[in-house]
Amino acid sequence: MTTTTLRELNGLDATPASLAHSTLILVDYQNTYVGGVMELAGWRPALDSAAALLARAREAGTKVIHVVHDGGEGTPYDIGAETGRIHPSVAPAEGEPVVVKKAPNAFVDTELGKHVDAAGNEDVIVIGFMTHMCVLFTAEGAFLRGNRPTVVADACATRPLQAVGTWLDARQIHHSALATIGDLYGVVVESQASLT
Repeated sequence: MTTTTLRELNGLDATPASLAHSTLILVDYQNTYVGGVMELAGWRPALDSAAALLARAREAGTKVIHVVHDGGEGTPYDIGAETGRIHPSVAPAEGEPVVVKKAPNAFVDTELGKHVDAAGNEDVIVIGFMTHMCVLFTAEGAFLRGNRPTVVADACATRPLQAVGTWLDARQIHHSALATIGDLYGVVVESQASLT
């Protein structure tokens, strides 16, 4: 089956971002997703890919921005507790800003837009947890504000969800979210190794 994407219909560029000319946004790599009630399917390989991409980005001099979700005290997203902290494998280095958000779109009521604008790159690379939620909506937010998002599939992960009368496994949810992004909001690449 062959389909035409909305990106193609609108003549949008299909070229992925390059590390040297983009800003890397790491979304919600928080400990809550690696165990317990919010544990994601495939979180370990996704986190390993994110760590590899982060190391490459730092070596290339890419501007790096970290994002965390703050759900408040006592929630799985309590940034004052261990569950809400960024996983050590992708912890911020000195000088890398951490943006605190309360909505799935990390640009809503945060300083993320200012940090992205200050970096001076139209292209942004978005990776993180969960694919169908904060990655999708942050990529959409970047697109709507005029940035060019690239999302790295193997650096993202999600969890199974119940739909009307059935359960969808995490792989289905993950790929559905990536298809939504790729249809309009951004370029999707399979692996961090795909980026130059």
